[in-house]
Amino acid sequence: MMEFADLTKRFCDAACTGGAELAALFTERGAYHDGFYGEFTGRGAIADMIDNYFRRDAEDFMWQMYEPAKSGGIGYARYRFGYTSKIAGREGTRVVFTGIGRFRLDGELIAHYTEVFDTSIGMAQLGFDGERIAKRARRSAEALRGEPEMEPFLAGAAKMIGE
Repeated sequence: MMEFADLTKRFCDAACTGGAELAALFTERGAYHDGFYGEFTGRGAIADMIDNYFRRDAEDFMWQMYEPAKSGGIGYARYRFGYTSKIAGREGTRVVFTGIGRFRLDGELIAHYTEVFDTSIGMAQLGFDGERIAKRARRSAEALRGEPEMEPFLAGAAKMIGE
């Protein structure tokens, strides 16, 4: 039985190596939700995300997860991530940020991976203008407010407790 810390290391190493290696860590219909590119479902789509999105826009990846914690079929780990941009006009810029990864597991395979990090930190390092960063933040806020689970939080604490 693989330890969760070992899985997070394999995950980071595979993401930095190539799509097929990362996709093999997922269930057949597993999903990877990336903070920049969105959700990719199925091994083929996950491999495509790494090979044709990550590698299109960046190179020289470094990814390290630490403080892994697992309970039942859910695991979390903090991470550090870095890459060198290949985006036109921003080539050669080194970008770094931290985040938290959430793994929903099915046995020793990943059924769903998602992450939480501040995309504006990466965009600011790349020199994007404030309005572009703000536009991204507004889209993220709209998506968050549109999640059904957020309805009670949008109503406020008094309505949540029945006042």
